[in-house]
Amino acid sequence: MKKDIHPQYREVVFQDTSSDFKFITRSTMTSNETITMEDGKTYPVIKVEVSSASHPFYTGKNIFVDTAGRVEKFQKRYAKK
Repeated sequence: MKKDIHPQYREVVFQDTSSDFKFITRSTMTSNETITMEDGKTYPVIKVEVSSASHPFYTGKNIFVDTAGRVEKFQKRYAKK
């Protein structure tokens, strides 16, 4: 492989903002925010809105997540006149 053309592949923490669930994995994503986990190491944090801890398919609960006003936009667009 050529040197210096591939992004850095490192351990990061993905944090679900709706359930405060965190997990460590490897990724090429970067972040200016960091967090210290239970193991004492500091990792970059990538915040996500939905993960397996909050998604209705995995939890069996109907949690309504509307962060961008999508429902109102849909209702406004397709409202019966």
